[in-house]
Amino acid sequence: MLEIFHYEYGISAIDSGYIRPRHAAIHFVVDAGRVAIVDTGTNDSLPRVEAALEAMGLAADNVDYVILTHVHLDHAGGAGSLMRAFPGAKLVVHPRGARHMADPSKLVAGAAAVYGSSEVRRMYGEVLPIPAERIIEAPHETVIRLGNRELLCLDTPGHARHHICIVDRSANAIFSGDTFGLSYRELDTDGRQFVFPTTTPVQFDPVALHASIDLLMSFHPRVMYLTHFSELRDLELHAAELHRQIDAHVAIARREARPGSDRHARIRANLAHLLVNEVERFGCRLGPAEVLKLWESDIELNAQGLDIWLDTSAK
Repeated sequence: MLEIFHYEYGISAIDSGYIRPRHAAIHFVVDAGRVAIVDTGTNDSLPRVEAALEAMGLAADNVDYVILTHVHLDHAGGAGSLMRAFPGAKLVVHPRGARHMADPSKLVAGAAAVYGSSEVRRMYGEVLPIPAERIIEAPHETVIRLGNRELLCLDTPGHARHHICIVDRSANAIFSGDTFGLSYRELDTDGRQFVFPTTTPVQFDPVALHASIDLLMSFHPRVMYLTHFSELRDLELHAAELHRQIDAHVAIARREARPGSDRHARIRANLAHLLVNEVERFGCRLGPAEVLKLWESDIELNAQGLDIWLDTSAK
């Protein structure tokens, strides 16, 4: 049976079914019977989305918006499928991402460069294009009206230059995509939550990411809704942790910046060591092997992102 996480102020979430349970969330905002879906998972997520709507007494024609925090395929791979299923909806996306939703060929090619073509096909299937007339480009401070509430879109680079975060002032909440890091529920300890930054390829920018986190915190949100994974509280503490850990990622990259075929491996090993130390410092009772298994793909992607950042920042 599909698990739906119901929060306050008409906000809910489901597991998208990507990689492992509770790895990636799809969020729903419901106001006056109108629905916005934030991030889409992959094509395989559509049945889960439809089942969640049905369980909430809603139908396809209640969906006004599909909003993408950014166009990385774990967030946007299912957008084309959802838009076909919800013909009255508009897609809301950063202006830099809009063209990739209308023609996803370069987006798929970029993912293939990271994961390999066969793995992209296995993970995402066919990424479907979306007609340009159904796409709303959302530059900084675009306001989307949903029912009786407003959703404010903020330009938040650092993780990606095509990233927006969505402020829901009615709920005093922000849908932060990957800008406010990753927080997996398996590491929750004594009611506390662990957070770790994501520096995935190819547009990691530490200066911009620090600024984006500060921008989000300037709204004094009560809660963040992360795509990986959902509700995050105690935000002042987590913002400080993210700033410190971003600097630690950059320090590792700079320390291992000397060229060589083993540079990526050196960065990856240092990141794994950093993660294990941070989890132990946090007080989580999972052992290092369990932690590294949960974060295996994220550590690899963070290392790739730092590797690329070293090359591009030197130019």
